[in-house]
Amino acid sequence: MRILHTADWHLGRTLEGRSRLAEQEAFIDELVEIVAKEQIDVVLMAGDVFDSVNPPAAAEQLFYESLARLSDKGRRPVAVISGNHDHPDRISAARPLLSDYNIFLFGRPQAEVCRIDVPSCGEAMMLAPLAYPSESRLAELLSSDHKETALRDRYDDRIRALFAAMAASFADETVNVVMSHLYVAGGHTSDSERPIEVGGAYTVAAASLPGAAQYVALGHLHRPQDVRRAETAARYAGSPLAYSFSEAGHTKSVTVVDVQPGGKANVTEIPLVSGKPLVRWKATDGLAQVYRWCEEGRDRSCWIDLEIHVNEPLTMEEIQRLRKLHQGFIHIRPVFPEREREAAAETDRKPLSLVEMFRRFYERQTGGQTPDEELVRLFLELAAEEKEGEGEEE
Repeated sequence: MRILHTADWHLGRTLEGRSRLAEQEAFIDELVEIVAKEQIDVVLMAGDVFDSVNPPAAAEQLFYESLARLSDKGRRPVAVISGNHDHPDRISAARPLLSDYNIFLFGRPQAEVCRIDVPSCGEAMMLAPLAYPSESRLAELLSSDHKETALRDRYDDRIRALFAAMAASFADETVNVVMSHLYVAGGHTSDSERPIEVGGAYTVAAASLPGAAQYVALGHLHRPQDVRRAETAARYAGSPLAYSFSEAGHTKSVTVVDVQPGGKANVTEIPLVSGKPLVRWKATDGLAQVYRWCEEGRDRSCWIDLEIHVNEPLTMEEIQRLRKLHQGFIHIRPVFPEREREAAAETDRKPLSLVEMFRRFYERQTGGQTPDEELVRLFLELAAEEKEGEGEEE
């Protein structure tokens, strides 16, 4: 049996207001080509279909079109679980209509196991699909103790128990697979996963993944990676597109798993070429250097985070000219090396007052602008209130 594992499509997501829908459509086209070329028997999508619980209509249309194309009129089973960005009921709403076409949708976390007959290889899969298992979606109060360590231990115990209950239905004559959308301790994150969603209380130990499964297909982390210290083959497929500049330079991919009943899973990675790369430019020689790069056609099809060294703040005309020269500029951040050197030298000579520290912070954040007196006064009032609050706590 050949399984294709993908995750974290985030259909409808933008990059600082720039639509990524055309790139996501290109990814679906590439995915359909890979599925046909690699003779995939089953497609598993491990959550975060959409980027929000209320996605735009175009994103929903793209999702259902992708299901139709991947399933090939029911000849190829496709299974999808909801992730933390998805509304669980929205994901599973079409389940009664699609199950006759070998498309299986799972919205809420339940200890259910789904048998999927795979006609192309004459085998069957026992799939344990644990959709994003947050405390609210489990509809349980896991711990009355508000300490993070206590909640984490209780959460890990609960997820381990769910996996064990599901694995009890695995059989020797079937391919046994777990699919979930969660954070396994030790994974490498990026800025495109929100901090509250990775780590913290809702963390599962690698040892809690069921060893009875032949493969564990995971979603949530956007960098493709294997799970270390797991008792069986477990992997994050990663997102198909780079969704933050912390992912600049990362190779995106889908995962293909070859496995048969009772056998060990053979896992391979297929790189993706669709989607615009995210790159960083650091123009230490100023505007002239950026103009030269644009004239050379550098990174013409990329999204760009530009850091540019200047002595004076950029004018609106200069910023507009840059955006006309290259449509891919997302951030244009001026850096003032001379001012930074002067500030560092002055800091070495004497300690800075609270007001001066605020002024310098404001200048760095705004590209050289100076805060007015009213803003400085408001900052000092807030700082005084904070100090008083600390004194009361003590």
